[in-house]
Amino acid sequence: MNALGGTETGPAVFAGTVFVLFGGALLLWTAFRARCREPVADGTPPVASAVLALAFGVGFLLLGVWCFTRIQGTS
Repeated sequence: MNALGGTETGPAVFAGTVFVLFGGALLLWTAFRARCREPVADGTPPVASAVLALAFGVGFLLLGVWCFTRIQGTS
């Protein structure tokens, strides 16, 4: 048995993958928009939206990594 009870490995892998992909895409989008000196989100202050997007991007990456650490082998 693994830490998630055996049958929960598939959903943990799926959730971890989604979180990592979304967090990475959000960080890439934020970096691209900031580099071009364009707002990250329309109608918001540029610095505040960039900082908030960076924080959420890192948070989603960490959440995805945490999901992957919950998966252990069955041996």
